[in-house]
Order: sequence, then structure tokens, then C-alpha cells
Amino acid sequence: MGTVVEMEARGGGSDVVGNSKVHHDYHLAVEIPDTAHQISQDSWFQAGFVLTTGINSAYVLGYSGTVMVPLGWVGGVIGLILATAVSLYANSLVAKLHEFGGKRHIRYRDLAGYIYGEKAYALTWGLQYVNLFMINVGFVILAGSALKAIYVLYREDHEMKLPYFIALAGVACALFAIGIPHLSALRIWLAVSTFFSLIYIIIGFTLALKDGIEAPPRDYSIPGTKVSKIFTTIGASANLVFAYNTGMLPEIQATVRQPVVRNMMKALYFQFTIGVLPMYAVTFMGYWAYGSKTSPYLLNNVDGPIWVKTLANISAVLQTIISLHIFASPMYEYLDTRFGIKGSALAVRNLSFRIVVRGGYLAITTFVSALLPFLGDFMSLTGAISTFPLTFILANHMYLIAKKNDLTSLQKNWHWLNVVFFACVAVAALVAALRLIAVDSRNYNVFADL
Repeated sequence: MGTVVEMEARGGGSDVVGNSKVHHDYHLAVEIPDTAHQISQDSWFQAGFVLTTGINSAYVLGYSGTVMVPLGWVGGVIGLILATAVSLYANSLVAKLHEFGGKRHIRYRDLAGYIYGEKAYALTWGLQYVNLFMINVGFVILAGSALKAIYVLYREDHEMKLPYFIALAGVACALFAIGIPHLSALRIWLAVSTFFSLIYIIIGFTLALKDGIEAPPRDYSIPGTKVSKIFTTIGASANLVFAYNTGMLPEIQATVRQPVVRNMMKALYFQFTIGVLPMYAVTFMGYWAYGSKTSPYLLNNVDGPIWVKTLANISAVLQTIISLHIFASPMYEYLDTRFGIKGSALAVRNLSFRIVVRGGYLAITTFVSALLPFLGDFMSLTGAISTFPLTFILANHMYLIAKKNDLTSLQKNWHWLNVVFFACVAVAALVAALRLIAVDSRNYNVFADL
């Protein structure tokens, strides 16, 4: 049963922190349900691998083209390092609020609802849903692009178009989602995912290094007109924060055993130190090797034995399937909890529910992926409308409200500065991302074969 407290009808209330109210769940006119999935089961190391899987997903094969090309060496390197530091800081704020008020907040929306009230609960859930849906759209595009890259290594007839490969990728993702009931059940699959990540990162790095050594001097100038450079630079800033942030930290933290805050901080330190190194390596090497001609999918640039490139692309497909499951898990948890899907994963009711509901969710995701297969644009749009608000704006403001009595005036001003700054950046990034999508939509038809 969930916890439902209606406003004032049950004598609920709120704590006053400074001049702001922090709403308890018994003050909230919304149900905060228990979960049908496992919580408090995993070590910090497993949570660290979940986070690192997100950072080193097949998206890393795009950052040379979508971050470094529009920003150049100076902007790209400084931007990635700053984004690492700022993302660690913002995520640590959310992690430290996990047990705020003496209870665990196992969902992002639960934490926002506890601090702000009913409207924030709904708004946060909406932002998070959009964030994760668009990330998953990108994953399906990535998997489809990798499958197409394998196809063109062996065939030159171009009879199979990108939308067909996106459809195949969607089917594979659905089969995996049906077979893995919840996030904690990934376990060995996290090691498999890391293995696949190392394969395509090592191959991409090595072949790019070989190509860079053999190639003539490259052009590292930022392409485009003065106006387009402004928009692509702003869009790249959204890609920077997209690279590091999941938008579902409380849901991942919910799987961690006690002491939950200390263990989650260990996981975050692992993610933002050791976990980012492979991403840095392949991103910088790809840009060094190909300069401003770097593709949004690095494996389209590299030159090497066909079987090696095939192995890299197959690894990217398989790792993407696992990564998508991580980012779809909050939606799966919501649906499983809403409809009481508990017990054995192989029970007929539970299995049939996953086939219909998860299969339907991924069918919609796959359709959108095939309709608008503009990967870089989706990364920018996701960063603008959901990653900035969830990870930076909301994190700083929630921490400010929750810890207001414990903060100095300087610390309060610091958090307000972050809120205002990232709100302005989010608006600018949204405009830039929408412009990029509009331009690409004019240049390409829907269901484009890119």
C-alpha cells in the first residue's frame, strides 16, 4: 500500500525551513507508493558500475563529433572537465538528500514532492519521463546506426535503410526488457556491458590513433557561419551535461544498501574518476585523428580490418541494449508498481504484462527513433529540457530549501547563482536544439536514411 495523506484533512503539515515550507508526504495530496522492485540490495560498487555504464555507453562514440567539433580543442577539453566537476557536485547534492526528513526517497519525484508539494511531484515526474524517453530514443538510434554500419561493411546495395535497422534494434531491446524484471537483476549484465564498452572504446581508440598517425594535418577549425557557430556551441553545452547525468540518481541510489548516502558518494566518486577515463580517451583521440570531419558516430570514420569494425559495432549494439534497460527502469518500476507486478519474473501474469506493456513502450520509442533519427539533436534537446532542470536547477534549489537553516549567506547565494545560471543556459540550449532539429528536418525527410 502507498502512503496517501490529503491536505490538512488528516492533520498533515509541513516543516518550515527559513521562510520556505518543506512538505511531508503526509501533507501531499498524492499517493507515494511502495515499489514492486528490489531496494537496498546492492553494493556501492554495483551502483558505480550502473553509473559508469551510462557514461561509457555507445553514446561515447558520438562525443568527438557532437562535443569536440562544435567547441574545438580549447572549448571541448575545458568544457568536458568543467562538466565533470559540476556534474559530480550537482549529483552529490541529490545523493545527500536521499534520506532527508528521516525517510528514503527512492524516486526523484518522491524527493521533489516531499520538499515542495504535489505540483512539484507531478512536474518532476514529467521532466524525468521526457528525459529518460529521449535518452532511450537516442539509444535505439545508436543501436540502429551500429547495425547499419555492420551492413554497409559487407553490402553496397543500400537496400536496407536506417529505419529498418532501428526497428530491429527496438525488437532486441524489447526482448531484453522482457527477460530482465528490474534494475538489481542486471548484476552479471553490468560486467557484460563493461566488457562490450571496453571492446568498442579500445577498437575506436586504436584505429583512430592509427589513422591519425598516418593522416596528413587535420583541420580543427569550428565549422559553420558565425550565427550557426553560436547555436552549435550552445547545443554542445547541452551535450556536455547529457554525457554525465542520468536524471534518475535517486532510483539508482534506492538499490544501494545502507549506509546509503556514504555508499552512493563512493559510487559517484568512482563514476567521475575512473569511470570517465575511457570516455575522455576515445573522445579526444577521435577528434585528434579526424578534426572537424569527425562523424557523430566515430566508427563511421575509422579505417581498419572489416572484422574488427564489425566486432566494435556488434559490441556497441549489445551494450546499448543493456544501457537502454537501465534508463527505462524508472518507467518499468512505475508500471510494475501501479499494476502490482510482484513475485516470480516467470509467472504467467508477470511475463505477459512485461511482453505487452514494456513491448508497447519500446514500440513507441522505436517509432520516434525511426521517424527523427537525428542523434546529436536529441542529445542537445534532452540536455536542454530535462538534464539541466533535473540535475542542476532542481538539485541546487532542493538542497537550498532542505538545508536552508544550515547554510551560510555565501552558500545560499552560491546555490541561487547556480539556479539562475543553469536556468538561463537551459533556455538558450532549448532554442539551439530546436533550431538544429528544424534545420535537419528541412534537410532530411522523416524516416531518413542517414
